Amino acid sequence: MPSTPAADPWVARDAAVVWHGFTQMAAYPGNAPVIVDRAEGRELIDVHGKRYFDGISSLWVTTLGHHVPELDAAIIDQLGRVAHATLLGNGSRAAVEFAEALASVVPVQDPHVLFGSDGAVAVEQALKVAFQYWVNRGEPGHNRFLALGDAYHGDTVGALSLGDGGFGTSIFDPLRFPVIRTPGYASPDWAAKMIGCIEAHADTLAAAVIEPLVQGASGILVADPADLTSVGEACRSHGVLLICDEVATGFGRTGRMFASEWAGPEFRPDLLCLGKGITGGYLPLSVTVASGRVFGAFNGADLSESTFYHGHSYGGNALACAVALRHLQLIDEWQVLDNVSAVAEHLEARLADTVQGLPGVGEIRQRGLMAGVELDPPPGSVRWGRRVCAGAVERGVVLRPLGDVVVVMPPLTTTVEEIDRVTDVLGRSIGAVWAEDHG
Repeated sequence: MPSTPAADPWVARDAAVVWHGFTQMAAYPGNAPVIVDRAEGRELIDVHGKRYFDGISSLWVTTLGHHVPELDAAIIDQLGRVAHATLLGNGSRAAVEFAEALASVVPVQDPHVLFGSDGAVAVEQALKVAFQYWVNRGEPGHNRFLALGDAYHGDTVGALSLGDGGFGTSIFDPLRFPVIRTPGYASPDWAAKMIGCIEAHADTLAAAVIEPLVQGASGILVADPADLTSVGEACRSHGVLLICDEVATGFGRTGRMFASEWAGPEFRPDLLCLGKGITGGYLPLSVTVASGRVFGAFNGADLSESTFYHGHSYGGNALACAVALRHLQLIDEWQVLDNVSAVAEHLEARLADTVQGLPGVGEIRQRGLMAGVELDPPPGSVRWGRRVCAGAVERGVVLRPLGDVVVVMPPLTTTVEEIDRVTDVLGRSIGAVWAEDHG
């Protein structure tokens, strides 16, 4: 039997040297953290040999599962060529091949791919590109951004500025730049209010920024695709750039390759931010995809002010690009989107049958394989989200809360039997916490 969490030598070693993000380290050893040793399929295996279903896709990044032979092989093959070569002023075969493949599927007109390392970086790049786009056009007055309530775009300073706070980030408010903000997807008239702001501030906006279809980190708040269509039309008609942050929703998570596709063929972002699932969860990589119109504004003489002076040392890493390309191919070869549609329908039914209606459960929201179970704790109860997810981990399913919203976001290759396992464990965990608080 594994030792208790507080006495687990691996937890002690971890806490002695690692600083975990979004984690209070003083409480970390007592919160029964899972120390992963290896993984197979859609299961994580800890240092004691216990198996856990990865119900959050390792923070929404794992798409096809862990230790996928085809993805392993792509990295091994690339290692025989080169692990990394800079893209600053030179090229890389792996980066070119992946960019070509990505350009063929993104909902962006005449796409050009700017590489980064994670989702927040993709957003930061989009902000800088949008701002300089207008400067290069001789219209520097376009220097404001329109963002939504309940938004989350990452934890770097620019991304935090676009976001609507939360997650204990208010301490950084003095560092954030102001944005124009209209209500998010929780408001039925969010689109009308955003369109009103687009019309009123078109002459000063650098861009409008949205998370298409689903605001993930705010608790899986879901929009109507028709509202997205209306916002896209407003941006086009008023000449406002549209930035779509699909870091969480991209690569099949909502049932289509990109959530923007639900808004119709005319909904085409000027800048598209991608990350998380881009490599199937294998290596850090992100991209900001710019339309030809935006990209063209940066053309000019060598070393001129129109150049985009931005880039990262590991941007377009060859290993990451190689596995990202194979991942993109497998989504098609394995008909992954068909599986997402079928399994998402089963998840909806199982959540309705097994979880909805339990004491302590409020609203359930879902789009594809993105689901949020909003808990409704009784008065006086504390840390319900944390306690329910801890109970799920004890029962062999890794879940993670956003406050009192339990997020269920399994890999895209998940089976209906695995969905049954997740929903059964979630239901039992909620019931156990309710019983604890009611004697």
